[in-house]
Amino acid sequence: MSLFNVFEISGSGMAAQSVRLNTTASNIANADSVSSSIDQTYRARHPVFAAEMQKAAAGQEGSVGVEVLGIVESNKPLNVEYSPEHPMADKDGYIYKPNVNVIEEMTNMISASRSYQTNIQLAESAKNMVNKTLMLGQR
Repeated sequence: MSLFNVFEISGSGMAAQSVRLNTTASNIANADSVSSSIDQTYRARHPVFAAEMQKAAAGQEGSVGVEVLGIVESNKPLNVEYSPEHPMADKDGYIYKPNVNVIEEMTNMISASRSYQTNIQLAESAKNMVNKTLMLGQR
């Protein structure tokens, strides 16, 4: 593995954590939304990651980074609340709130932020090693 592959690996990690931060921010932004229908209610979304093992399994030269396979909606039950005086209440007096747990989302945001920061530090360390290697030839 080349030292330059470290940049590809950390770059794919940063891209994956950026997707994770964006979905978490979307979840938090919609946590207090209300709907009068189950079908129209926002559901928490989470990215699905996988290691790019195809390159390694095929014996190709290259890095093994992170791939975002997609974003899935949570299957946790929605929060149903009886509130007949609410303007968004359905004919039975119920309103529907998203299945977003703000505490879990804040934990995800902190974790994604730290992972992103770790990938930046990894790329910075690799850059410093490349620079020091290049400086060896100048002496």
